Amino acid sequence: MAFSKGSKLFGIVRNKCPRCHEGDLFTNPNPYNLAHFSDMPKRCPVCDQSYEPEPNFFYGAMYVSYGYAVALFVATYIVANSWLGLGLWQTVGALGVVSLLLGPFLFRLSRSTYFHLFVHFDPKAAEEHRAVQTDHSTNAPAPDTKS
Repeated sequence: MAFSKGSKLFGIVRNKCPRCHEGDLFTNPNPYNLAHFSDMPKRCPVCDQSYEPEPNFFYGAMYVSYGYAVALFVATYIVANSWLGLGLWQTVGALGVVSLLLGPFLFRLSRSTYFHLFVHFDPKAAEEHRAVQTDHSTNAPAPDTKS
């Protein structure tokens, strides 16, 4: 149940919309496509949740990123220095390599985590948005074919 649709962990790890857990947070699923790793749509295509609730909203994600980076550095240090017995500069090199390799992933994970802290899951959001879209399309005037 901890990793099923509706849980924060599911939405954060899968980079899904925090409101409906169906729409993707990023336009390109590959975080290592460096030209587009930070591109996000303006709104969720499934439930219409705004992906920038206020200007500069994701600046707060830097604090989440800092927490993840500290945890990653501590874990890397423990593995490199204590378990593998690497020296100081080899451990620093390992920290640099790990941070470069996981940078784009941590960027997305931090944004997703921060967004999920403020927007809560609504199991009916997607179907309500679909119902509104259906109502708008059935109430729309028929196109004028006389020309």
